Amino acid sequence: MSAAATYFDRTIGLLQKIRETQMPEISRAAEICAQSIAGGGLVFLFGAGHSRMMCEEMTPRQGCFVGFFALVELALSTHASIVGTNGLRSALYLEKYEGYAEEILKSFRFGPRDAFVVISTSGIRPVIVEMALGAKRRGLPVIALCSRQHCEQSPPAHSSGKKLIDVADVVLDNQCPPGDCVVELEGLDWRTGPASTVTGGMIMNMLRCEVAERLLAKGVKPVLLPSHQFVGNTSAAEQLERFYEGYRRSLAHLYE
Repeated sequence: MSAAATYFDRTIGLLQKIRETQMPEISRAAEICAQSIAGGGLVFLFGAGHSRMMCEEMTPRQGCFVGFFALVELALSTHASIVGTNGLRSALYLEKYEGYAEEILKSFRFGPRDAFVVISTSGIRPVIVEMALGAKRRGLPVIALCSRQHCEQSPPAHSSGKKLIDVADVVLDNQCPPGDCVVELEGLDWRTGPASTVTGGMIMNMLRCEVAERLLAKGVKPVLLPSHQFVGNTSAAEQLERFYEGYRRSLAHLYE
């Protein structure tokens, strides 16, 4: 079997495990999010490094809706240069620096109806654990998206001795193995084929759809971001303006 086929089969297997094991937790997480948004609150999303992609998979994205806020810290997630300015070394260092997450949180005024989603496959980096702890201190329910297997097998890196799974109210397991990658090739010392992008994206979209359904059941119609690729479609353009305005209004309590 080719390496490409191996990656496909193993990742599909992980997706099936999500379907088999994560529905109860996705349901719990969706209810937290739906209650928050229906009450005029925000659901914050935070991830460092590659996990930033899961924040942006939720919003802004075609089919997303007002109520989710991607708290993206560029210093932790813009490192495509790898070396030099905005390189990988500094971002990885900041992930280990205790106190940094609290400085990010100080920039916002959180409300009593807000919630928090923290995304990290390992679930052990100090900035991740500190972000979850800071959200909990502010009274926000915390939803984690991580690899439970990786997190459970790894020693804690935060001085509290806690990991993300120790802090979160709900844990969504992306089913990835320790180290994320699923393909071993003879001649390579390390695995390749990371799967968390696929499994994490699946969980985020399952969560999004479930939240939308629950909001409708509560009598709240989500304000969706339409595809802006329908050139000349006036209804799509009008909906885009409604999304912008709805999103602007949803942020009102952040900077009061």
